[in-house]
Amino acid sequence: MKVVAFNGSPNKNGNTYEAIKVVAEELEKENIEVEIVHVGNKVIRGCLACGGCSRNMNEKCVINDEVNDWIQKMKEADGIILASPVHYSGIGGTMKSFLDRAFYVTSVNNGMLRHKVGASVVAVRRSGGVSTFSQLNNYINYSEMVMPTSNYWNVAYGTAPGEVAQDEEGNQIMRVLGKNMAWLMKIVDFGKEHVEESKKEDKIFMNFIR
Repeated sequence: MKVVAFNGSPNKNGNTYEAIKVVAEELEKENIEVEIVHVGNKVIRGCLACGGCSRNMNEKCVINDEVNDWIQKMKEADGIILASPVHYSGIGGTMKSFLDRAFYVTSVNNGMLRHKVGASVVAVRRSGGVSTFSQLNNYINYSEMVMPTSNYWNVAYGTAPGEVAQDEEGNQIMRVLGKNMAWLMKIVDFGKEHVEESKKEDKIFMNFIR
């Protein structure tokens, strides 16, 4: 099995990366491969709201950049980690642009991420961690993914690169998350042969403006 983790920090080896690594170490102990993709240093523009991905149905965004490669990595993976630093109590801008586009493409193309295991990870200096964590979880929930938990919200604290290692509670949160993610992935994998998967329902859209 394989997990792809998306690092939304501009700093490739900053605290967001360090938090991902703690989770990854636990997954790797269970023979689950982990690939970390650095998103935060790329130039990724936001969604055009053009609807091209829903018309073309080719698993691609009409903007031809790295996002389309990352969508395929998500499709092929058994588990996905979304990790971001905190910018003004929210997801980093480049990460947000990637998520908006990738998750809409996967949603309209037959729910490509449905029933995959997904987890969110946040690194923060001081505050805004929980709100950013909640925002990341919105993508996972919308996609009908299944989410492992930890023993607290998945937020680790640090300012300078590497400082997150001093957050003992944060490191425990990430370790527990990694263990629970591995366990849940194995359950999902086992269930594919033993439990009938629920059928996907077509999305119902309502407009409350009369």
